[in-house]
Amino acid sequence: MSRCSPPAAAGGLSRDGLERRLAKHHTTATRRCPSLRDKKVTLHTLRHTAAMQLLHAGVDTTVIALWLGHERVDTTQIYLHADLALKEKALARTKPPDAKPGRYRPPDAVLAFLQAL
Repeated sequence: MSRCSPPAAAGGLSRDGLERRLAKHHTTATRRCPSLRDKKVTLHTLRHTAAMQLLHAGVDTTVIALWLGHERVDTTQIYLHADLALKEKALARTKPPDAKPGRYRPPDAVLAFLQAL
């Protein structure tokens, strides 16, 4: 039996068992990558990260919901907060083809008008 294989008589790990194993491996990883020491690594952050990576890869939210074991897609939305990269990607699809790349910079007159409000 390999080191990674669960014992034959064992069922699934409990949440506490998973958290203990994650804490152990986080401590081990910190020795090789000290910047991890200041990172909060939890089961929730791992699930959230996996869901966001799948979303960024273009996987449909219903598939992500199934992968996470959610009965409803609404539950999956907790993990799929739209981040800046996704927002910019969505906006890029809506701009006219002849638009200049880059961010909008309002003229000084517009800024002065807004500040006067």
